[in-house]
Amino acid sequence: MDEALLRSLTPGVLAVLVRRGADFAAAEDAVQDALVEAVRVWPADRPRDPKGWLVTVAWRRFLDATRADAARRRREDLVEEEPAAGPATSVDDTLQLYFLCAHPSLTPSSAVALTLRAVGGLTTRQIAQAYLVPEATMAQRISRAKRTVAGVGVSPARAEPRARGRLDRHGDVATVLRVLYLVFNEGYSGDVDLVAEAIRLTRQLAAQADHPEVAGLLALMLLHHARRAARTAPDGSLVPLAEQDRGLWDTRAIAEGVAILQAALARDRLGEFQAQAAIAALHADAPVAEETDWIQIVEWYDELARLTDSPVVRLNRAVAVGEADGPRAGLAALAELDDSLPRHTAVAAYLHERDGDLTRAARLYAEAARKAPDLAERDHLTRQAARLNTRRGG
Repeated sequence: MDEALLRSLTPGVLAVLVRRGADFAAAEDAVQDALVEAVRVWPADRPRDPKGWLVTVAWRRFLDATRADAARRRREDLVEEEPAAGPATSVDDTLQLYFLCAHPSLTPSSAVALTLRAVGGLTTRQIAQAYLVPEATMAQRISRAKRTVAGVGVSPARAEPRARGRLDRHGDVATVLRVLYLVFNEGYSGDVDLVAEAIRLTRQLAAQADHPEVAGLLALMLLHHARRAARTAPDGSLVPLAEQDRGLWDTRAIAEGVAILQAALARDRLGEFQAQAAIAALHADAPVAEETDWIQIVEWYDELARLTDSPVVRLNRAVAVGEADGPRAGLAALAELDDSLPRHTAVAAYLHERDGDLTRAARLYAEAARKAPDLAERDHLTRQAARLNTRRGG
């Protein structure tokens, strides 16, 4: 039995049932029943149209489960109006499912979990392992998300994959992309690599939605993922970008990301993910850290700040200004920002070190370590403080 095929077909089958009027939870139960039946039947008699077979079986299971419901006849009438012949289509339906899982009524964590379950085809156990939470906790989170979107319809207009204006007007693409980027930024743990899963889902979306920001996010993911092998030392410690062994970077992923980005930028509809990808591409283009084009990077941060008005973007811009125009210019840009921002203290430490004030930099590194959100970053900042204290003592 081809488990990968079943996994790839599941989102489209689920989306068909939701479009036909099934509520999300009942539709998923019916699809799971159809998958069990496929595992039993297909080894001896594989259908010519696997997705169409799954849709038929799942819909029958759904009708059987709701036969006593007064809405059954109305749903059956809707299905009878659809053409019965020919292979089942998947583009519109799967795109609808992306939008449903990113519904604005869901919290970000619930949207991510539901996307991984419904679109990614991961089991509840796999998602729980990836997020390092008990399976029961994740099951409750997914169950609540299903109840939240139960009865929510997605009109064909909102899910039309080639209608650029419609996608922009409803804002659905931006929400979906933020959910996928949340998945990407979770990294990987357990037996599920969420980085690879996010890239796979974004590729799927890019094949269906002709939108430059979808391409921009895919390019950004590929360019960041290309540096993965160089990000940590053998002992697990973080390696800053400037110190990474660029020979470990995945040049094919970089080339693909740059090509996708260039095609998106050529459409002259700049968005925040395209701007972020452009910054990542400039880092990837430098054969050594000293040859990084920081002036262009500052310009792209200016564009990104204009698009997002994000204080985090302005914090990263301060670092770039410090590289392009000197640490004191970076510190001047940093002084305009709220010092309670995450990583503000770490950036200040770095810029003061660049400016030669090792005593202040060491103190700020130690303070930043105490504020660090995870152990790896805390260890890195602690080592930076210790390194400067050693230099000062020597």
